[in-house]
Formats: sequence, structure tokens, C-alpha cells
Amino acid sequence: MTTSAPDPTTAVRRFNRFYTRQIGLLDERLLDSPFSLAEVRLLYEVAHHAGITATELRDILALDAGYLSRILRGLRKQGLLAARAPAADRRRRLLTLTERGRRTFDALDARSSEEVRAMLARLSGTERRELVEAMHGIEGLLGKAAAEPEVVPSPVVLREPRPGEMGWVVKRHGELYAAEYGWNAEFEGLVAGVVGRFVAELDSRVERCWIAELRGEPAGSVFLVKESATVAKLRLLLVEPWARGHGVGTRLVDECLRFARATGYAKVLLWTNDLLHAARRIYQKAGFRLVEERRHHSFGHDLVGQTWELDLV
Repeated sequence: MTTSAPDPTTAVRRFNRFYTRQIGLLDERLLDSPFSLAEVRLLYEVAHHAGITATELRDILALDAGYLSRILRGLRKQGLLAARAPAADRRRRLLTLTERGRRTFDALDARSSEEVRAMLARLSGTERRELVEAMHGIEGLLGKAAAEPEVVPSPVVLREPRPGEMGWVVKRHGELYAAEYGWNAEFEGLVAGVVGRFVAELDSRVERCWIAELRGEPAGSVFLVKESATVAKLRLLLVEPWARGHGVGTRLVDECLRFARATGYAKVLLWTNDLLHAARRIYQKAGFRLVEERRHHSFGHDLVGQTWELDLV
């Protein structure tokens, strides 16, 4: 007796019902707050895209213009959003969070992270990695298939770090890798050590750090450090979740390699872990090749470390 394969439509609808219940999207108010899902999502986008316009929000979220306008009006009435017109174009309105809006969003964001961490805590390390892999797969497949209007990315600006941004690099690495992969404070300590040595031993002739800026906000970072007279090491590539899809990672890696060639390095090395798929795609596209894999237990997990290299001459 043969069993027919499950109908894809039925399977997707069943998953949608499960997931909306799992993360509480059926609740009238999200995260036990006075806000709906749409309101929280709008606060998130404005928090991570300071100076965004209503038109850009509509394109990103695919919301009806009238519905979006009502939500924005309500958030402004509550004192959470502010709108200003740039001198160059008084017809545009650039949206930012007020101080009250920032406090409100930070509290909601922390509560959301707590709920996700509690959900992930029920899983083993292997199960968490499987879950993240599956989510990346769903996102990749549906992202390719969706016929959404393309949003023209804002220009990515690369610059030297400003005072306080070395601390931001450490902080964001710790927060993001804990949220996305469940890594513990050991990883944040490793990043702090790399950044501390870079600052203490910097040779600006052959070493650099770049901060990527998008919409006036720090969106990513990368370091190029000296390994030997002829070999450099690319370290701590980071792209903020809200900035992914704008080419930030590619710009940072390309700038590293441009500087390495101009400085006279013959080779660039980097170390990563096999589950960091987005970063690996950037490295492969730039021409890096995998030269070594080794299992290790770090950051609270069993991982597979990888060494990649690129010959510049």
C-alpha cells in the first residue's frame, strides 16, 4: 500500500497555525503590552532605521497606505514617534522614536528576547542549531519565491570607528550571537579580547577597523589585523539584522581586501564556524577557499570551526 505525499498547501497552513500560536501572534496585544503586532513591528523598523519615511515603511512591510497612516498617527499621538521635514525637501517626513518611544521599544525588545530565550532553553544545543538551520531554509526559499517590490537600499558608508564604538562592537556581538545561536558569555569575552588587543597594539599602517553606516546608524563592522609580514587576518565581521540584504557584509569584506592588497599582504586568513552560512557565502563570493575544519566545544556548544584563506598575489 502506498501513501501519497502530504499536500503542500495543507502542510504550510498547518505550520502557520502552529507557529502563530507558538509565538503568541493570536493574542490581541503582543508581549502582554498595549500594542498590536503591527504597532510593535513599526516601532522595530523605526528604531532600526532612524529617519525612515512612511513610504519606505509601506514598501518594507507591504502594508496598505491607509492602515499604515492610522497606525503611525496613533503612535505619534501617544508620544512614541516624531516626524521632521529635512531642509532639502519639506514634503518628506523622516520618522524617529522619541525618548519615550525608545524606552517603550527597548522594553518590548527585551521582553521578546526573553520569550525566545525561554523557548530555546527547552531545546538541546543540537536542536537549536537544527531549528535555526530550518528557519534559514524557510526564509531563503520563500524569500526567493516572494514577488515583493524591491526596496532600493540606502548607500552604505564605511568609516573609522568613533569613540565608544569599540564597546558597541563587543556588545552587539554578545547580544546577537546569544539571540541567534545561543552562545554564552565566553564568546563575548573572546570578542572583547580581540578588540582590546587591536586597540592596544594597533599599527594603522597595516591594520584597520571599519564601521558600516546605513541611514546614519552603525550597521556592521569588520577588522583586518596583522598575522605576519605577508599575512593578514579578517576578524569580527558583523552585520546588524535590520541591515541585512543591503550589501553591508560584502562592502566590509571588499574594503578589507582592497586595503590588504594596497598594503602589500600576500594572503588573508579568517576563522569562522560552519553554521554561519550568510558570512560563509560572502567569503566564498570574495574568493576565499576552505583549508581546514576542526570540531571544538566553545561558547557552550559543540561546533565545527573553519579556516578560510585567500591568496592576493
